[in-house]
Amino acid sequence: MKASNSLWRERPLESPLPDLVREIEIYETEIELRKQGRMDEKLFAETRLRRGAYGQRYDNGQRWNGKETQILPFPSSSTDLTKGPNTVWDAPGMERIKVPFGGMNPEQLEVMAELAEEYADGIAHVTTRQDFQLHFVHIEDTPALMRRLAAVGITTREACGNSVRNVTACPFSGVCSTESFDVTPYAKGLAFFLLGHPDVQDFGRKFKVAFSGCKDEACGLVNMHDMGVIAAKRIVDGVEKRGFELYIGGGLGTVPHQAKLFTDFLPEEELLPTSQAISRVFAKLGEKKNRNRARIKFLIAQLGIEEFKRLVLEERATLPYDPRWTEYLAEIHATDETPLRPSQPLVDSPRTESFQRWYKTNILHQRQAGYVTATIALPLGDITADQLRSLADIARRFTKGTVRTTVDQNIVLRWVSEGDLPEVHAALEAIGLGAPGAGTIVDVTSCPGTDTCKLGISASRGLASELRQRLAEKSHTMDEAVQNLHIKVSGCFNSCGQHHLADLGFYGVSRHSGNYTVPHFQVVLGGDWTHNGGSYGLAVGAIPAKRIPIVVERLTGRYVAERQKSESFQAFIQRVGKAEIKNMMNDLTSIPSHDVDPTIYTDWGDSREFTIGDIGVGECAGEVVSHAEFGLAAAERKVFEAQLALDQNSYQQAGELAYASMLQAAKTLVEEQFYDVPNEPDRIVEEFRTRFYDTKLFWDQYAGGKFGHYFLRAHEKVNEPYTSDEAHRRVEEAQLVIEAAHACYGKLLAAKSTLNVLPGKSQ
Repeated sequence: MKASNSLWRERPLESPLPDLVREIEIYETEIELRKQGRMDEKLFAETRLRRGAYGQRYDNGQRWNGKETQILPFPSSSTDLTKGPNTVWDAPGMERIKVPFGGMNPEQLEVMAELAEEYADGIAHVTTRQDFQLHFVHIEDTPALMRRLAAVGITTREACGNSVRNVTACPFSGVCSTESFDVTPYAKGLAFFLLGHPDVQDFGRKFKVAFSGCKDEACGLVNMHDMGVIAAKRIVDGVEKRGFELYIGGGLGTVPHQAKLFTDFLPEEELLPTSQAISRVFAKLGEKKNRNRARIKFLIAQLGIEEFKRLVLEERATLPYDPRWTEYLAEIHATDETPLRPSQPLVDSPRTESFQRWYKTNILHQRQAGYVTATIALPLGDITADQLRSLADIARRFTKGTVRTTVDQNIVLRWVSEGDLPEVHAALEAIGLGAPGAGTIVDVTSCPGTDTCKLGISASRGLASELRQRLAEKSHTMDEAVQNLHIKVSGCFNSCGQHHLADLGFYGVSRHSGNYTVPHFQVVLGGDWTHNGGSYGLAVGAIPAKRIPIVVERLTGRYVAERQKSESFQAFIQRVGKAEIKNMMNDLTSIPSHDVDPTIYTDWGDSREFTIGDIGVGECAGEVVSHAEFGLAAAERKVFEAQLALDQNSYQQAGELAYASMLQAAKTLVEEQFYDVPNEPDRIVEEFRTRFYDTKLFWDQYAGGKFGHYFLRAHEKVNEPYTSDEAHRRVEEAQLVIEAAHACYGKLLAAKSTLNVLPGKSQ
């Protein structure tokens, strides 16, 4: 899908709309061609994704517009369009809307409200990348939706797909007292420069960029991005010059990578051309066939940062000059903001308790004296159409419409005169947006999970909502050290909820007990939210979903009781050690029988049971299950021992134990089909490849063959020494291989139930 060079070249940097109108027309034609069966679904899927249109998850019997509707996928031929009057050719999906650096104005908020009301379910959702998402949108409505967004300067182009995603930036850029300088114009300039650029149309996977004005704060989360940019200054020939620390190759996903320093000072005029050169190297050398290894972090891990840098600089030297590289610098202050009202101090008069609590947690004092930025906490990132309209009115009344979304799934209102805060809070409270707790433990981040995401395993939003409610009830009496913690929840291992960066992170998995599948969450501890996402946590064990609030209560309670003076939660977890942490949770891992506690077999916010059907009870079946569960438990024990070795900086031992845990999990599965497999690694790997990997039995419905590939690659590298990064990565991979082994074993149980026989054990 190469973009048109001529169209792209004609577009001024700050005005993307002429191109977008034509893009929408093309997209509308493609929808019609797909409906007629004249466009391949694979091609159409990529083209709609590049316009921000995602599919989403549905249950059978979904009611839409008040009628029982049979929902079909996109038709493979025109004959599929005649399925009856209540059949739709597309299921309602999700539309993602790019908001570069999170910048919004009142008119845009009002249009978002209209679209949420007319095309979606009346709710707009702020994401962890400062985007907006609208759910339950029919694809036939998306062109009209896109046109209305384009009319107010917003695009959905390349919000999804193998492209440069929304360029994020610290929402306090320009008003933060610790920043080197305002990164807003640079984030905006790069976003529009790369939008539709021919050199970013041939990536194997997505590419995410983030800007931060500070090095040690969390707002930009530079370390977890494909490309991270931190503002920096340097004296050159006696003159202060602006530039950036540039980081490349970060990413969360299933196995997180820390970004590598590309250069400690990139002059501002080199930002756009260097980004273009990086894009070209990624497009040329990045993986295309195996999507599981198609992110730039894998390319850098393969080449090494020095070789990657050499290739980029070589590419940069050959790029033809483009005036757009520096034209925007002539108007660098065009994005500067000014206040609507004069600064006034906060009058020392009686204030409500709710205002006091809100003022304590939701207010940032700007570097401009007398002004503050107020954070509007959105539970789970959701805001209704009516609230959007009212917020637009509040922004007009108290500011010049200076609004931004945040990576915490909130909205900030900038340039508020401190003296206006009581009125601002009263206005927000009147529309249900005056809650305190922004940026605290109450402000739980969550991905959509099983609510709408096809990849969701456990109900992340359900858990996040429950935790938020429980924590909010006691927030006013909570120890301050606990108040400052962060909780992040993902519905699966892909880390859309950023669980690796949290003090307390959780991601959805499942376990099997008798005839049932039980929703669980892996507990992830040790992440560092500060220092731009300075370090990542590791999973310490899976707990039934309904018991996660107990985990939070125990860990925070012990932290309060035993922490040393000024000790961070991350340092506390490191000092106590994962062995003791695991011991604290051992009693929570057991699964009672369904008769004893049926609630364990349901997820948060969903009364239905997770079941794989009747398996049948018998002595042979009992022995088989016990044997497999024992083997998988042994694998989990070994990967936990690997974590302990990692904590002690014993990287070689950690890597070896992680590999051993994968081997144990693979052997357990092989024994289900080949009981007398020799206890030789090469033979186990051979049987695993033949019986599970090549047959795709081990392939995960969410990740394909990625996890099996982790094991096979680990076996190939078994004799290589482990560095810190490699050992950490191998432990992460081992945990995912074990999770996939649990899921694969569930498939074997389901197959046995269908055939009413044991999984075959033959040579």
